[in-house]
Amino acid sequence: MESQEEILEGNRERERVPTYCVTGATGYIGSWLVKTLLDRGYKVHATIRDPAKSLYLLSLWPSSNRLRLFRADLQEEGSFDEAVKGCDGVFHVAASMKFSVLANEDIETYVQTNIIDVTIKGTLNLLKACLKSKSVKRVVFTSSISTITAKDNSGNWRPVVDESCQTHVDHVWKTKAIGWVYVLSKLLSEEAAFKFANENGIDLVSVITTTVGGPFLTFDVPSSIRVLLSPITGDPEFFGILSAVNTRMGSISLVHIEDICSAHMFLMEHAKAEGRYICCAQNCKMPKLVELLAEEYSSSHIRSVENENDLVPPEISSKKLRNLGFNYKYGVEDIIHQTITSCLDYGFLSQNVE
Repeated sequence: MESQEEILEGNRERERVPTYCVTGATGYIGSWLVKTLLDRGYKVHATIRDPAKSLYLLSLWPSSNRLRLFRADLQEEGSFDEAVKGCDGVFHVAASMKFSVLANEDIETYVQTNIIDVTIKGTLNLLKACLKSKSVKRVVFTSSISTITAKDNSGNWRPVVDESCQTHVDHVWKTKAIGWVYVLSKLLSEEAAFKFANENGIDLVSVITTTVGGPFLTFDVPSSIRVLLSPITGDPEFFGILSAVNTRMGSISLVHIEDICSAHMFLMEHAKAEGRYICCAQNCKMPKLVELLAEEYSSSHIRSVENENDLVPPEISSKKLRNLGFNYKYGVEDIIHQTITSCLDYGFLSQNVE
Protein backbone atom coordinates (compact mmCIF):
# COMPACT_ATOMS: atom_id res chain seq x y z
CA MET A 1 0.00 0.00 0.00
CA GLU A 2 1.07 3.60 -0.65
CA SER A 3 2.17 5.59 2.37
CA GLN A 4 0.40 8.85 3.25
CA GLU A 5 3.47 10.79 2.02
CA GLU A 6 3.36 9.01 -1.34
CA ILE A 7 -0.36 9.71 -1.70
CA LEU A 8 0.15 13.40 -0.90
CA GLU A 9 3.03 13.63 -3.35
CA GLY A 10 0.88 11.99 -6.04
CA ASN A 11 -1.93 14.46 -5.38
CA ARG A 12 0.48 17.39 -5.60
CA GLU A 13 1.81 16.10 -8.92
CA ARG A 14 -1.71 15.77 -10.33
CA GLU A 15 -2.62 19.28 -9.15
CA ARG A 16 0.57 20.87 -10.52
CA VAL A 17 -0.01 23.00 -13.62
CA PRO A 18 2.24 21.78 -16.48
CA THR A 19 4.65 24.25 -18.10
CA TYR A 20 5.21 24.13 -21.85
CA CYS A 21 7.75 25.94 -24.00
CA VAL A 22 6.72 27.18 -27.46
CA THR A 23 9.44 28.12 -29.96
CA GLY A 24 8.58 30.51 -32.78
CA ALA A 25 5.90 32.17 -30.66
CA THR A 26 5.50 35.10 -33.05
CA GLY A 27 4.56 32.87 -36.00
CA TYR A 28 1.07 31.80 -37.10
CA ILE A 29 0.87 28.44 -35.32
CA GLY A 30 3.19 29.46 -32.49
CA SER A 31 1.22 32.58 -31.52
CA TRP A 32 -2.11 30.74 -31.59
CA LEU A 33 -0.65 27.82 -29.65
CA VAL A 34 0.51 30.21 -26.89
CA LYS A 35 -3.01 31.64 -26.75
CA THR A 36 -4.60 28.19 -26.62
CA LEU A 37 -2.30 26.93 -23.87
CA LEU A 38 -2.98 30.01 -21.74
CA ASP A 39 -6.73 29.71 -22.37
CA ARG A 40 -6.56 26.15 -21.05
CA GLY A 41 -4.74 27.13 -17.88
CA TYR A 42 -1.16 26.03 -18.64
CA LYS A 43 2.05 27.90 -17.86
CA VAL A 44 3.89 28.95 -21.02
CA HIS A 45 7.49 29.82 -21.85
CA ALA A 46 7.32 31.57 -25.23
CA THR A 47 10.55 32.06 -27.15
CA ILE A 48 11.11 34.93 -29.56
CA ARG A 49 14.08 36.23 -31.54
CA ASP A 50 12.97 39.86 -31.62
CA PRO A 51 11.27 41.14 -28.43
CA ALA A 52 9.79 44.08 -30.36
CA LYS A 53 7.67 41.66 -32.40
CA SER A 54 6.04 40.30 -29.25
CA LEU A 55 4.61 43.66 -28.13
CA TYR A 56 1.74 43.41 -30.62
CA LEU A 57 0.98 39.84 -29.52
CA LEU A 58 1.04 40.70 -25.82
CA SER A 59 -2.09 42.75 -26.40
CA LEU A 60 -3.80 39.74 -28.03
CA TRP A 61 -2.64 36.90 -25.79
CA PRO A 62 -4.71 36.39 -22.61
CA SER A 63 -3.30 38.59 -19.86
CA SER A 64 -1.74 36.10 -17.51
CA ASN A 65 0.99 35.70 -14.93
CA ARG A 66 1.42 32.19 -16.36
CA LEU A 67 3.27 33.54 -19.43
CA ARG A 68 7.02 34.16 -19.57
CA LEU A 69 8.86 35.49 -22.63
CA PHE A 70 12.42 34.43 -23.49
CA ARG A 71 14.67 35.89 -26.13
CA ALA A 72 16.28 32.91 -27.87
CA ASP A 73 18.02 32.27 -31.18
CA LEU A 74 18.15 28.75 -32.60
CA GLN A 75 21.63 29.43 -33.97
CA GLU A 76 23.09 30.16 -30.53
CA GLU A 77 23.92 26.98 -28.64
CA GLY A 78 22.65 27.26 -25.09
CA SER A 79 20.25 30.04 -26.05
CA PHE A 80 17.23 27.87 -25.14
CA ASP A 81 18.58 26.52 -21.84
CA GLU A 82 16.67 28.99 -19.68
CA ALA A 83 13.51 28.82 -21.79
CA VAL A 84 13.11 25.04 -21.46
CA LYS A 85 14.34 24.84 -17.86
CA GLY A 86 11.58 23.40 -15.68
CA CYS A 87 9.28 22.74 -18.64
CA ASP A 88 7.31 19.50 -18.94
CA GLY A 89 7.28 19.62 -22.72
CA VAL A 90 8.46 21.66 -25.71
CA PHE A 91 6.59 22.55 -28.89
CA HIS A 92 9.18 23.18 -31.59
CA VAL A 93 7.17 25.32 -34.00
CA ALA A 94 9.85 27.77 -35.17
CA ALA A 95 10.87 27.26 -38.80
CA SER A 96 12.24 29.09 -41.79
CA MET A 97 9.52 29.95 -44.32
CA LYS A 98 11.99 30.39 -47.19
CA PHE A 99 10.44 28.71 -50.23
CA SER A 100 13.08 29.53 -52.85
CA VAL A 101 16.38 31.35 -53.42
CA LEU A 102 17.75 33.45 -56.23
CA ALA A 103 19.71 31.44 -58.77
CA ASN A 104 23.48 31.52 -58.47
CA GLU A 105 26.40 29.52 -59.80
CA ASP A 106 26.30 26.93 -57.01
CA ILE A 107 22.76 27.01 -55.70
CA GLU A 108 22.94 23.57 -54.09
CA THR A 109 25.95 24.49 -51.95
CA TYR A 110 24.31 27.78 -51.00
CA VAL A 111 21.06 26.07 -49.92
CA GLN A 112 22.88 23.31 -48.03
CA THR A 113 25.16 25.73 -46.17
CA ASN A 114 22.90 28.73 -45.57
CA ILE A 115 19.50 27.13 -45.09
CA ILE A 116 19.55 23.37 -44.45
CA ASP A 117 22.62 23.23 -42.19
CA VAL A 118 21.40 26.29 -40.30
CA THR A 119 17.93 24.78 -39.76
CA ILE A 120 19.36 21.44 -38.60
CA LYS A 121 21.79 23.18 -36.24
CA GLY A 122 18.93 25.15 -34.71
CA THR A 123 16.82 22.03 -34.18
CA LEU A 124 19.70 20.17 -32.54
CA ASN A 125 20.53 23.16 -30.32
CA LEU A 126 16.97 23.08 -29.01
CA LEU A 127 17.04 19.31 -28.42
CA LYS A 128 20.35 19.64 -26.55
CA ALA A 129 18.69 22.19 -24.27
CA CYS A 130 15.82 19.74 -23.66
CA LEU A 131 18.35 17.06 -22.76
CA LYS A 132 20.07 19.38 -20.27
CA SER A 133 16.79 20.38 -18.64
CA LYS A 134 16.11 16.92 -17.14
CA SER A 135 12.46 18.03 -16.90
CA VAL A 136 11.25 17.85 -20.53
CA LYS A 137 9.24 14.67 -21.01
CA ARG A 138 8.29 15.10 -24.67
CA VAL A 139 9.05 17.32 -27.67
CA VAL A 140 6.40 17.93 -30.34
CA PHE A 141 7.97 18.91 -33.66
CA THR A 142 5.94 20.86 -36.22
CA SER A 143 6.49 19.20 -39.59
CA SER A 144 4.78 19.85 -42.93
CA ILE A 145 2.75 18.12 -45.64
CA SER A 146 5.57 19.23 -47.94
CA THR A 147 7.48 16.19 -46.62
CA ILE A 148 4.76 13.87 -48.02
CA THR A 149 3.91 12.83 -51.58
CA ALA A 150 0.82 11.11 -52.99
CA LYS A 151 2.79 9.48 -55.81
CA ASP A 152 4.63 6.17 -55.60
CA ASN A 153 8.10 5.45 -57.00
CA SER A 154 6.59 4.87 -60.44
CA GLY A 155 4.81 8.22 -60.45
CA ASN A 156 1.35 6.69 -59.97
CA TRP A 157 -1.23 8.05 -57.53
CA ARG A 158 -1.64 6.21 -54.26
CA PRO A 159 -5.29 5.74 -53.22
CA VAL A 160 -4.45 6.57 -49.60
CA VAL A 161 -1.60 8.75 -48.36
CA ASP A 162 -0.29 8.21 -44.83
CA GLU A 163 2.79 9.07 -42.76
CA SER A 164 4.93 6.50 -44.58
CA CYS A 165 4.58 8.28 -47.95
CA GLN A 166 7.60 10.49 -47.47
CA THR A 167 9.11 12.54 -50.29
CA HIS A 168 12.59 11.32 -51.27
CA VAL A 169 15.33 13.86 -50.60
CA ASP A 170 17.18 12.96 -53.81
CA HIS A 171 14.04 13.63 -55.86
CA VAL A 172 13.67 17.10 -54.31
CA TRP A 173 17.31 17.97 -55.05
CA LYS A 174 16.95 16.69 -58.61
CA THR A 175 13.65 18.33 -59.60
CA LYS A 176 13.87 21.57 -57.58
CA ALA A 177 10.11 22.06 -57.93
CA ILE A 178 8.45 25.20 -56.57
CA GLY A 179 8.99 25.41 -52.80
CA TRP A 180 11.88 22.90 -52.92
CA VAL A 181 14.04 24.82 -50.42
CA TYR A 182 11.32 24.70 -47.76
CA VAL A 183 10.67 21.01 -48.49
CA LEU A 184 14.33 20.12 -47.98
CA SER A 185 14.70 22.14 -44.79
CA LYS A 186 11.64 20.41 -43.29
CA LEU A 187 12.59 16.93 -44.47
CA LEU A 188 16.19 17.05 -43.30
CA SER A 189 15.61 18.87 -40.01
CA GLU A 190 12.89 16.40 -39.03
CA GLU A 191 15.15 13.49 -39.97
CA ALA A 192 17.99 14.94 -37.88
CA ALA A 193 15.62 15.55 -34.97
CA PHE A 194 14.40 11.95 -34.85
CA LYS A 195 17.97 10.63 -35.19
CA PHE A 196 19.19 12.78 -32.27
CA ALA A 197 16.10 11.96 -30.19
CA ASN A 198 16.50 8.20 -30.73
CA GLU A 199 20.21 8.32 -29.88
CA ASN A 200 19.66 10.37 -26.72
CA GLY A 201 16.41 8.97 -25.33
CA ILE A 202 14.23 11.99 -26.09
CA ASP A 203 10.51 11.31 -26.61
CA LEU A 204 9.83 13.10 -29.93
CA VAL A 205 6.55 13.26 -31.85
CA SER A 206 5.97 15.22 -35.06
CA VAL A 207 2.79 16.84 -36.40
CA ILE A 208 2.60 16.92 -40.19
CA THR A 209 0.63 20.10 -40.77
CA THR A 210 -1.42 20.63 -43.90
CA THR A 211 -2.43 24.07 -45.26
CA VAL A 212 -3.56 26.03 -42.20
CA GLY A 213 -6.42 28.54 -42.35
CA GLY A 214 -8.76 30.46 -40.09
CA PRO A 215 -8.18 33.54 -37.91
CA PHE A 216 -4.68 34.72 -37.03
CA LEU A 217 -2.94 36.82 -34.37
CA THR A 218 0.20 37.77 -36.28
CA PHE A 219 0.94 41.32 -37.39
CA ASP A 220 1.29 40.15 -41.02
CA VAL A 221 -0.92 37.75 -42.97
CA PRO A 222 0.64 34.26 -42.54
CA SER A 223 2.20 32.55 -45.57
CA SER A 224 -0.19 29.58 -45.43
CA ILE A 225 -3.18 31.94 -45.68
CA ARG A 226 -1.55 33.77 -48.59
CA VAL A 227 -1.12 30.39 -50.30
CA LEU A 228 -4.73 29.37 -49.61
CA LEU A 229 -6.14 32.68 -50.91
CA SER A 230 -3.80 32.99 -53.91
CA PRO A 231 -6.58 32.13 -56.42
CA ILE A 232 -8.29 35.32 -55.15
CA THR A 233 -5.23 37.57 -54.79
CA GLY A 234 -3.50 36.33 -57.94
CA ASP A 235 -0.11 36.36 -56.20
CA PRO A 236 2.10 34.37 -58.62
CA GLU A 237 4.55 33.03 -56.01
CA PHE A 238 1.89 31.74 -53.62
CA PHE A 239 -0.37 30.45 -56.40
CA GLY A 240 2.66 28.57 -57.74
CA ILE A 241 3.11 26.94 -54.33
CA LEU A 242 -0.59 26.00 -54.16
CA SER A 243 -0.41 24.50 -57.66
CA ALA A 244 2.77 22.59 -56.79
CA VAL A 245 1.07 21.10 -53.71
CA ASN A 246 -1.90 20.06 -55.85
CA THR A 247 0.42 18.48 -58.43
CA ARG A 248 2.29 16.50 -55.76
CA MET A 249 -0.73 15.51 -53.67
CA GLY A 250 -3.62 15.43 -56.16
CA SER A 251 -5.58 17.82 -53.93
CA ILE A 252 -5.22 20.52 -51.29
CA SER A 253 -5.45 19.30 -47.70
CA LEU A 254 -6.63 21.74 -45.07
CA VAL A 255 -6.79 22.19 -41.31
CA HIS A 256 -8.13 24.98 -39.09
CA ILE A 257 -5.68 26.84 -36.83
CA GLU A 258 -7.62 25.78 -33.72
CA ASP A 259 -7.52 22.13 -34.76
CA ILE A 260 -3.79 22.14 -35.54
CA CYS A 261 -3.06 23.65 -32.12
CA SER A 262 -5.39 21.16 -30.42
CA ALA A 263 -3.58 18.34 -32.24
CA HIS A 264 -0.21 19.59 -30.96
CA MET A 265 -1.52 19.59 -27.40
CA PHE A 266 -3.28 16.24 -27.83
CA LEU A 267 -0.05 14.59 -29.02
CA MET A 268 1.97 16.23 -26.27
CA GLU A 269 -0.21 14.66 -23.60
CA HIS A 270 -1.32 11.33 -25.08
CA ALA A 271 0.72 8.54 -23.48
CA LYS A 272 0.65 6.34 -26.61
CA ALA A 273 1.64 9.02 -29.13
CA GLU A 274 4.78 8.16 -31.11
CA GLY A 275 6.32 8.95 -34.48
CA ARG A 276 4.68 11.14 -37.13
CA TYR A 277 1.02 12.19 -37.47
CA ILE A 278 -0.69 13.78 -40.47
CA CYS A 279 -3.13 16.48 -39.35
CA CYS A 280 -5.68 16.96 -42.12
CA ALA A 281 -9.34 17.78 -41.55
CA GLN A 282 -10.32 17.37 -45.24
CA ASN A 283 -8.78 17.51 -48.68
CA CYS A 284 -10.33 18.73 -51.93
CA LYS A 285 -9.26 19.11 -55.55
CA MET A 286 -8.12 22.53 -56.76
CA PRO A 287 -11.25 23.25 -58.85
CA LYS A 288 -13.45 22.51 -55.82
CA LEU A 289 -11.29 24.71 -53.60
CA VAL A 290 -11.53 27.61 -56.07
CA GLU A 291 -15.29 27.07 -56.29
CA LEU A 292 -15.62 27.28 -52.50
CA LEU A 293 -13.46 30.41 -52.41
CA ALA A 294 -15.65 32.01 -55.12
CA GLU A 295 -18.83 31.19 -53.20
CA GLU A 296 -17.44 32.92 -50.11
CA TYR A 297 -15.77 35.84 -51.89
CA SER A 298 -17.45 36.79 -55.16
CA SER A 299 -14.98 38.46 -57.51
CA SER A 300 -14.48 38.54 -61.26
CA HIS A 301 -10.72 38.39 -60.66
CA ILE A 302 -10.69 34.97 -59.00
CA ARG A 303 -8.42 32.56 -60.80
CA SER A 304 -10.20 29.81 -62.72
CA VAL A 305 -8.80 26.30 -62.61
CA GLU A 306 -9.82 23.62 -65.07
CA ASN A 307 -10.67 20.13 -63.90
CA GLU A 308 -8.03 18.22 -65.83
CA ASN A 309 -9.39 14.74 -65.22
CA ASP A 310 -11.97 12.75 -63.31
CA LEU A 311 -9.40 11.33 -60.92
CA VAL A 312 -10.71 10.76 -57.43
CA PRO A 313 -7.97 12.47 -55.41
CA PRO A 314 -5.86 10.35 -53.06
CA GLU A 315 -7.15 10.44 -49.50
CA ILE A 316 -4.74 12.38 -47.29
CA SER A 317 -5.30 10.15 -44.30
CA SER A 318 -5.40 11.37 -40.72
CA LYS A 319 -6.37 7.88 -39.57
CA LYS A 320 -3.37 7.45 -37.26
CA LEU A 321 -4.28 10.63 -35.37
CA ARG A 322 -8.02 9.86 -35.33
CA ASN A 323 -7.33 6.34 -34.04
CA LEU A 324 -5.70 7.87 -30.96
CA GLY A 325 -8.99 9.63 -30.27
CA PHE A 326 -8.48 13.05 -31.88
CA ASN A 327 -11.51 14.73 -33.48
CA TYR A 328 -11.60 17.74 -35.80
CA LYS A 329 -13.88 20.65 -35.02
CA TYR A 330 -13.80 22.42 -38.39
CA GLY A 331 -14.35 21.34 -42.01
CA VAL A 332 -13.29 22.97 -45.30
CA GLU A 333 -16.26 25.39 -45.51
CA ASP A 334 -15.60 26.64 -41.96
CA ILE A 335 -11.89 27.10 -42.70
CA ILE A 336 -12.51 29.11 -45.88
CA HIS A 337 -15.26 31.22 -44.30
CA GLN A 338 -13.17 32.14 -41.25
CA THR A 339 -10.03 32.75 -43.32
CA ILE A 340 -11.78 35.18 -45.65
CA THR A 341 -13.64 36.90 -42.79
CA SER A 342 -10.35 37.43 -40.92
CA CYS A 343 -8.63 38.78 -44.03
CA LEU A 344 -11.51 41.18 -44.72
CA ASP A 345 -11.28 42.46 -41.15
CA TYR A 346 -7.52 42.81 -41.48
CA GLY A 347 -7.79 44.64 -44.82
CA PHE A 348 -5.89 42.02 -46.81
CA LEU A 349 -9.01 41.52 -48.98
CA SER A 350 -11.25 44.31 -50.20
CA GLN A 351 -14.76 44.67 -48.78
CA ASN A 352 -15.97 45.88 -52.19
CA VAL A 353 -16.43 42.55 -53.93
CA GLU A 354 -18.55 41.96 -57.02
